[in-house]
Amino acid sequence: MIAYLFVVETYFVKGQYAGRRSQICEWIAGSLAKLVGLPIAPFSLVEVPEELLELDFGLELKDLGAGLAFGSQQDRQVTELTFSGIKQVPDNLQQDVLVFDWWVRNDDRSLGEKGGNPNLFWEPSKEELVVIDHNLAFDFSIKREEFIDNHIFRNQLQQLLSGDFYRRSEYNEKLTKALQAWPQILKEIPKSWWYFDNEMTVPVDFDVNKAYALLKEFEHDDFWIWK
Repeated sequence: MIAYLFVVETYFVKGQYAGRRSQICEWIAGSLAKLVGLPIAPFSLVEVPEELLELDFGLELKDLGAGLAFGSQQDRQVTELTFSGIKQVPDNLQQDVLVFDWWVRNDDRSLGEKGGNPNLFWEPSKEELVVIDHNLAFDFSIKREEFIDNHIFRNQLQQLLSGDFYRRSEYNEKLTKALQAWPQILKEIPKSWWYFDNEMTVPVDFDVNKAYALLKEFEHDDFWIWK
């Protein structure tokens, strides 16, 4: 008798309904987050077969669109990080998330006493942070003051300001190393994501060169001036 073990994973899937630019941002920022060592939820390309869209589960599956989509693995043990739970996250990790979000201009991690949407989870059994959602990254309109005021880990700013040169040097090394993978990251993005339409005639409004130039800003002093 042969026994088979099947492991079923659950994914949050972002297809065409989420927007092609959203998928591109998720892949690029997620890949960079992984390379700099942030505890990002595992993600991958997932294939949405045409046949699945025809099934009736009471869900609007057709909005996914057939083809390759972005899938973020769900961990059933996690809970959304609360304002009172911030203190459970080590200071260094809070600073890492704050610096990374500014690096990729992700302003979608807000939380205060009155609520917000941090897009962060906490795994209580392992006492680990889980980072998700970068679909709004590369927002070139973000103002530094607004970013700091809204960010869940804004209270770490003083630590960053008072840190020694070694801390900045450490970040420079991490970001430089991660950015070396830029060509490979772009190569991994499905061709269909770069177009609005299935015929691939209308390009998505995502300027690769502008995004790369933004990521290179950490090499200049202005990037590290938080006041």
